[in-house]
Amino acid sequence: MMIEITPLNDLTSHLKRLTKGKLWLQVILALFLGIGLGIFLNPSLGIVDQSFSDWLSNWLDLPGKIFLKLVQMVMIPLIFASIISGIISNNPEQLKTMGLRLLLYFVFTTAVAIMIGAALTIFMKPGALVNDLGGLPGAEEEKIETQENVLTFENIPQTISNLIPDNPLESILLGEMLGVVIFTIIIGVAITQLEEHIALPIIKMIEATQKICMIVVSWAMLLVPVAVFGLIAALLSDLGVEVLLGLGYYMIVVLLGLAILLIFYMVLLTIIGRKNPLVFLKAVREPQLLAFSTASSAAVMPLSMKVADEQLQVSSNISDFVIPVGASINMDGTALFQCTSALFIAQAYGIELSLINLLLITVTIVGASIGTPAIPGGGVIILASVLQSSGIPTDGLIVIIGIDRILGMFRTTVNVTGDLVACVIFNKWFGSVNKTYSILKSS
Repeated sequence: MMIEITPLNDLTSHLKRLTKGKLWLQVILALFLGIGLGIFLNPSLGIVDQSFSDWLSNWLDLPGKIFLKLVQMVMIPLIFASIISGIISNNPEQLKTMGLRLLLYFVFTTAVAIMIGAALTIFMKPGALVNDLGGLPGAEEEKIETQENVLTFENIPQTISNLIPDNPLESILLGEMLGVVIFTIIIGVAITQLEEHIALPIIKMIEATQKICMIVVSWAMLLVPVAVFGLIAALLSDLGVEVLLGLGYYMIVVLLGLAILLIFYMVLLTIIGRKNPLVFLKAVREPQLLAFSTASSAAVMPLSMKVADEQLQVSSNISDFVIPVGASINMDGTALFQCTSALFIAQAYGIELSLINLLLITVTIVGASIGTPAIPGGGVIILASVLQSSGIPTDGLIVIIGIDRILGMFRTTVNVTGDLVACVIFNKWFGSVNKTYSILKSS
């Protein structure tokens, strides 16, 4: 069964207005204004006292919290509807041949991203600089405790068995995205087995859900510049100048890793996709700018689909499947960030990680990044569980959460670029198959 539904890339008019309104420029201006205000409010300068700085920081955080809540509110229904739409829009034969290869491709690129992040962090040691400058909060208390709480190979079978949720509603309520994605894929495949008259009401409900979610996302996007301004100002008002120096070095490491990952994508695009990288980058600049502005892969999905279809000449059946699934599980930039951040925090606390621990952290991040929410701050949300299972203090997230907005803008841009590269590659592999199917169906 294959039912025609309204493509999600038709719902992009309000998102395109954001790029035409130079939302990305507003975000950058808000970023610099927030940096200036945050430095001014820092009690270490002696201009304002601690109580006033804390009081104002709470209010400055408010727009950012509202923005995150709005996007988190619609994240699961949007991903649920988008993945099912992609599945039911494809023919069964295409799903069988493309689905497994797509999963293997995403796991491969995620593993490469993690290795890039690990290699850079081990070589450049950004956390060691923070440790030399005084360390992160609670370093002395955590150092002994974390040596006992380390990963073991015995955890891996249990982790694999937990991939399929025994209670999907619990996974939804707890925000366990990997369980939600697997549950959604199973339901989507099951819907394709229904008779058309039974499935049609479900399809209409899914189409309406997509539209409603995108309307709410467009409302949330209006808060982005104010949210960035408040979050950065609140962060810098709380941190000392010494820690900022170490965080600046850490940010350089993450950005360098993302740049290397982007080059890796362009190599894949040239060798497998047979496409000029410069032509590709020019074609995808709109979704990249929107990704940079919103730091949300989910918010960019409709525009990415439209660009894939119209600018990259990718079959709509392929883009409608690859991009929603990619926005849910293909988080290469986020995986690189999570690996770099975990090792950075371990270095900042003076924790020595063995080779086995590094290997198991890598495996954990591969699985965790697949379930990372496609929303601003999603990487940090999942990073907390990675740190906890790795025996690394979660207190170190305090200094990362504030600057996560800056890094999130860059890694989301890389994530979206990776999804569009995957579209080109899979169109090269399966586009002719899909075209043949459409011709036979119409005749």
